[in-house]
Amino acid sequence: MKIISYNVNGIRAAIKKGFLEWLKAANPDIICLQETKAHKEQLDISEFEKIGYKYNYWFSAQKKGYSSVAVLCKEEPKHVEYGTGIESMDFEGRNLRVDYDAFSVMSLYLPSGTNDDRLDFKLNYMDEFLDYVTELRKEIPNLIICGDYNICHEEIDIHNPKQNKNTSGFLPVEREWLTKFINTGFIDSFRHLNKDPHHYSWWSYRANARNNNKGWRIDYHMVTADMKDRIERAYILPEAKHSDHCPIVVEISK
Repeated sequence: MKIISYNVNGIRAAIKKGFLEWLKAANPDIICLQETKAHKEQLDISEFEKIGYKYNYWFSAQKKGYSSVAVLCKEEPKHVEYGTGIESMDFEGRNLRVDYDAFSVMSLYLPSGTNDDRLDFKLNYMDEFLDYVTELRKEIPNLIICGDYNICHEEIDIHNPKQNKNTSGFLPVEREWLTKFINTGFIDSFRHLNKDPHHYSWWSYRANARNNNKGWRIDYHMVTADMKDRIERAYILPEAKHSDHCPIVVEISK
């Protein structure tokens, strides 16, 4: 089972850059999208169906052109959960889950904390989300949470840790939360199999950062610890350039 997560930074813009052709070639069983910035009615859904994603689900922010997540599947899930049921979270369209018999997959787009108000919103979101997931795992023990967490976990995950120690995305309080999240029983699937530095999933558009590989690893497939032996591969696809992020992949045995 091949699962891709990709913050596309606007699905309509990504399509204009060849996203559909790339997706057909990549051929995942499931792809979780973040920051689609679109409502379903703004898209030609038949274009996804033509390349094998008959089952596609979209959870959008109330505000048009903002946030929003999607999950595209080749096999029909037994259940789809839109949002978390927490009002303070769901109006921005940041969580969407598909359930299968063997596991569930969630597309997650955590807020960024680019100013004081948004940082407070992000920190509150993180705490509410952890509580939500802790309860959810009592019902769904085999869970894969894919997406843009907007947090670099360790110094190895960012090209200039000292310079960014006071920048949202690498603040101690954010990194500590991610450690706590993992310690509740999740595995960072990429770091589980890859210990080398200089692997990133997001680059600033400034200062030729991507060409110089001055990036951040803020996108993750977090897999519940009970599924550890089912993680076969985990890797990043930096050559896919439809966004300021790139896709990340995990392969799970059924």
